[in-house]
Amino acid sequence: MEPILHQIWPKVIQRLHRTSLLPRRGHSGCAAEHVTDPASTSSRHIHKPTLLVSRLYQPANLRDVGADTRLQGEMTCKSQRLMQQAGLIHPSNPGCYYYLPATVRSMEKLVRIIDQEMQGIGGQKLDMPSLCSADLWKTSERWDLMGKELLRLQDRHGADYCLAPTHEEAVTTLVAHQTTLSYRQLPLLLYQITRKFRDEPKPKFGLLRGREFYMKDMYSFDASEEAAYETYESVCQAYARLFTRLGLHCVQVQADTGNIGGKLSHEFQLPADIGEDRLLICGSCSFSANVETLSSDRTECPQCETGTLVESKGIEVGHTFYLGKKYSHVFNATFSNAQNKPCVAEMGCYGLGVTRILAAAIEVMSTEDGIRWPGLIAPYQVCVLPPKKGSKVDEASILAEELVHTLGETLPRLRGEVVLDDRTHMTIGKRLKDASRLGYPHVVVVGQGALEETPRYEAICQQTGETMFLSKDGLLDLLGRVETV
Repeated sequence: MEPILHQIWPKVIQRLHRTSLLPRRGHSGCAAEHVTDPASTSSRHIHKPTLLVSRLYQPANLRDVGADTRLQGEMTCKSQRLMQQAGLIHPSNPGCYYYLPATVRSMEKLVRIIDQEMQGIGGQKLDMPSLCSADLWKTSERWDLMGKELLRLQDRHGADYCLAPTHEEAVTTLVAHQTTLSYRQLPLLLYQITRKFRDEPKPKFGLLRGREFYMKDMYSFDASEEAAYETYESVCQAYARLFTRLGLHCVQVQADTGNIGGKLSHEFQLPADIGEDRLLICGSCSFSANVETLSSDRTECPQCETGTLVESKGIEVGHTFYLGKKYSHVFNATFSNAQNKPCVAEMGCYGLGVTRILAAAIEVMSTEDGIRWPGLIAPYQVCVLPPKKGSKVDEASILAEELVHTLGETLPRLRGEVVLDDRTHMTIGKRLKDASRLGYPHVVVVGQGALEETPRYEAICQQTGETMFLSKDGLLDLLGRVETV
């Protein structure tokens, strides 16, 4: 055994030296000191690693969805086709998708905006179990009312559960357990952003109608009906601000309360030809409604009585409900009033389809060949394209790398938002096509102009299609106006 170790051990030591796990020895026989350059240490703290397109996980086999006839048959709308072609999502099973890194980045930004708006009106974020006891749903009488859309299962003990599509029962039970809730603590607004489940009979349109999706659901508890209406209105206004920030022209329409129940309901609809909801909108006043709440053949506006109702289609991206005491009475969610007597709380619930907003925005804003994002939630804001390797202006490649670092140092908001398309074996044209497909809001081409005495850069704004040739200062001024979250 010992001779074998004598043969192997020197090789192990040599390998450890090669991989820098052991200190190297200088010619003097002493361990060579590792001298650290203070400037390089500082640089490492300032510069984050350059984001390279070649390292982003967007599998190439997802680009040509037409090559798979099964997937081709499922291409039911523009957003689904573009997102699969660009490697943003990948189908798992009917109505369920893998959300790939770029999509997750976009969703995280959307969630930050939602958090800002919900917390801006007093919302507090929590997280409730997706697995809900059947007893809660039977108490509210929705276990049977929900029908086959409710995903049901049993545990090993035979107890019934569901994967919750919404959490009215759960949150009301939670609040009911707090026996010391005072009127001074109201309104109480609790919300979460989690995966939801719905057993859709025919999932379609990609992320627009799936069996598993992300949703923001908020629940409000108020001391009186009047206060509850004020809370309801404040949430509707927050939704309007949210969609304005995203650049989406949503319409708030009168809606049916459905299996959620309650006294009042509105949907936030994004007009789109692919939309499954039929809307009636007055051209003379602010009235609009889902056709479910009116006679489909009605043409006269019930609000102003002079305008004509025009039908259009929409994608529902948000829904609000004034519930009254529908759930709080059943689960005994009470608070102590000014006289220290228990009173049943007035409730509301408010949903936003997170993944649906993402897909709906792509549906209405994109071209047939390329994704266009709401600027705030684009996965990355800027893509820098160096010249092709071996071309006449190959020396500009180093300038492209320097530009990426300059943008991060000079414009702190763009740190982590700039990618370098280092696939220099490809032509600029092919990389521009990919950049258009992925929808980077700003594309900067570093070519011949960057080598001139007064360097100039080609800047392409993909939202407007405008191309500009700018000095470095002009480029910094342009990108300095980019908003991020």
